[in-house]
Amino acid sequence: MTGIVAFTRVSVRDLPVLADIGIYAHEIGQRQPLILTVTLEVERIEEDRIDATTDYRLIAAAAEALGETRIALIEVFAYRLASYCLELPGVRSAEVTIDKPRALAAGMASVTTLLRRDPADQIREADGGSNIVSIERGN
Repeated sequence: MTGIVAFTRVSVRDLPVLADIGIYAHEIGQRQPLILTVTLEVERIEEDRIDATTDYRLIAAAAEALGETRIALIEVFAYRLASYCLELPGVRSAEVTIDKPRALAAGMASVTTLLRRDPADQIREADGGSNIVSIERGN
């Protein structure tokens, strides 16, 4: 089949994460709930093995680790998580949506970040290069 590009979307939806996030004095040092949805576009999966795809637990663990660090803006949280996910093997794009339920008295603040892999990165990766982003647990 020429002309067809196949891929798979892997998603983690409605993941609750507590995070030290916010710009106001009353938010700093107080962990607040965030609701995350992460969707990854990955290379076509043909083999029926977990190591042939993206493990959902890696996404959840990275989100929880980020929640333990001090980040002021949900936009930055989303970008860092999307950057981490984009470096997982086989991931072509990463979309992270974060809802912050307590940001408004009525309603919810939300942000979505979408990162796509540059085709030049795929060439570097094939040559053994790496741009791995690490997320370390905060104290």
